[in-house]
Amino acid sequence: MLGLGGSVATPQEGITAPVLVVRSFEELQQRASEARGKIVLFNVPFVEYGQTVAYRVRGAAEAAKSGAVAALVRSITPFSLRLPHTGGMSYADSATRIPCAAITVEDAERLQRWQERGQQTMVRLKMSAKFLEDVRSHNVVAEISGREKPDEIVLVSGHLDSWDVGQGAQDDGGGCLQAWEALRLMHQAGLRPRRTVRLVLWVNEENGLAGAKNYAQRHRSELAKHVLAIESDSGSFQPTGFTFKGSEPARTVVEQIGSLLEGIQANQIISGGAGSDVEQLAPAGVPVMELKVEASKYFWFHHTAADTVDKVNPKELGQCAAAMAVMAYVVADRPEDLPR
Repeated sequence: MLGLGGSVATPQEGITAPVLVVRSFEELQQRASEARGKIVLFNVPFVEYGQTVAYRVRGAAEAAKSGAVAALVRSITPFSLRLPHTGGMSYADSATRIPCAAITVEDAERLQRWQERGQQTMVRLKMSAKFLEDVRSHNVVAEISGREKPDEIVLVSGHLDSWDVGQGAQDDGGGCLQAWEALRLMHQAGLRPRRTVRLVLWVNEENGLAGAKNYAQRHRSELAKHVLAIESDSGSFQPTGFTFKGSEPARTVVEQIGSLLEGIQANQIISGGAGSDVEQLAPAGVPVMELKVEASKYFWFHHTAADTVDKVNPKELGQCAAAMAVMAYVVADRPEDLPR
């Protein structure tokens, strides 16, 4: 098992209680009278991350409303090699804070089978989680100053932090390297676009977005001149294109630029949100993008001890960096502004 980020600890002796396995929040509500005094396990098969992760985020709060003493969550992954997947969770002010941990898909299914056979299972959960005071940290910032409009910014980024059970190679060390390499390629080629291309490696994406929120606050007077913000936070697999959130005229422009990436099949431009860091700039009107990749294996390793550098294919990492470099450079060097 792995404790979830934000969970409280168990008592020193742990919590021992029967397990109630449910497949959804709706089933929990229907069986709320059975949940009191038990450990509730949410055994919810993976559909897609945005939908299924709700059980990791809200599971403890919903279980506590029914009187559960702890919560367990089936790891949020479509494929498991008996690895637990951690990640953030949150509590509701109206409910008791109970401990919450992730278990493997295999163990969740085993507990499900035992329950369906009429076997009552007892689990002892012991967690020593604790909260420490916040400390100051820093975004890493570097840039190539624009030759004509240095006060106008095209931003490329990834986030520095990861869950400490692995190395964070896919989430998001690779994204940081892609953004860094995009600037290095421009510098190595002697390219200096009209506008400034700024690299930002964000801190605290996994645990509150403090780096991006602080950047948005500190630079709020300059965000009108942030032309575009790009993030990579979906791994370093074969790139397929970008998501884009902005005006329709701007979308037309980035689709034209995306066509330059057809040779590596990274030319798709999809409407939708961007990385959670650059999304903090969107309320100020900054167009935002996220590099998209063939991510079918991303959630195999995501937030696990297996998120290590051997999972990164150097060729695919290089193609991701190339896609980001092309998009950032062409937008930064256009004579016209990107329409808002």
